[in-house]
This record gives sequence, structure tokens and C-alpha cells, in this order.
Amino acid sequence: KTSTILIGGGMAFTFLRVKGNAIGNSLYEEEKADFACQMLDKAQKLGVEILLPIDVAVATSLESSEPRREVSADAIPNGTMGLDIGAKTADIFADVIRGAKTILWNGPMGVFENPIFAEGTRKVAQAVEECTKKGGLTVVGGGDTASAVKKLGFGDKVSHVSTGGGASLEFCEGKILPGIEPLLKK
Repeated sequence: KTSTILIGGGMAFTFLRVKGNAIGNSLYEEEKADFACQMLDKAQKLGVEILLPIDVAVATSLESSEPRREVSADAIPNGTMGLDIGAKTADIFADVIRGAKTILWNGPMGVFENPIFAEGTRKVAQAVEECTKKGGLTVVGGGDTASAVKKLGFGDKVSHVSTGGGASLEFCEGKILPGIEPLLKK
């Protein structure tokens, strides 16, 4: 059971949009809109807090070399796209992470390959490292997240790194994975 879910990165914009926020040209997965609404409703019914970005770093393209510009997550200007969580969001997320006993992190907070948009992921990784040092169980799942923590120098500062993103989540759900099923047979 979880008490809090932090949603950043590209996934956040579908959640922001279904809540009525202007997301400019940010990633929006229309086919996931119903799922996002269902998750928000289910979390509320179960007393699980879902935290979404309150600010984001924006640019006109993924390859942008413009100086970092942050805006409110509820009013992303047309012609721009959110490419990282903002500093305020990163601080909020980091505070939650530092106080946790167990962290399952799947997905970077921004386009970490571009140094301008790596700050959110870096701050979250630092908080995960602090949680680990205090005895928390910290699991990083997914190829992109594993690459991000390695690139940013945190790969050896968490409890476990798994490159199996979807498979890691399914395992945590209690599903028997195809590669493990034969091992369980006598």
C-alpha cells in the first residue's frame, strides 16, 4: 500500500490536462485520459495523495538551448512544452521522498539527457539517496530512470536499480512474470 504518489515527467501533463490545466504543447496521451481520471478518483477514495507538478520548466523544443524558464503548471503557454518539473515542485517532491520509508521510482522527472532539463531528476535522485542513507528501501525501475540515475551519478546510491520498468511494476502488483513462472514449478 502506498500513501503518496508523485507524478512528474511526461506522464504528468495528461493528469494536469484532465484536471483542466493548460499544458501548451506538452505531451498529452489522449488514450490515457480516462485512466488518469480513474486514478485520481481511486486515489481520493483510498486516501492516497497524488502530487502533480505546481511548476515546470518549458521550452519550444526538446533540443532547446534557451535559458531555463519556469512557469506555473496550470498555465503552460501555447508554443511551449513542459520538459522538467520546476524548482518548487522538485523541493516538494524531495521533502516527501526524504521522509519516506520505501520509494519505488519509475520514470525521470524531465528530459534529463538535456542538462537544462535534468534538474528535477537530479533533485529527486539526491532525495532518494538521502532516503537510502537513512535506511529507506529505494528501488529505481525502468531503463530511462536507470540511465538517468547512472548519468547523474546516483546509480550506486540507491538500494536497487532495475532496468525492467513495466515488469518491475507488474511484479510489485503481485503478478507472476513469465521469466519467473518456470522457476516456481517443482
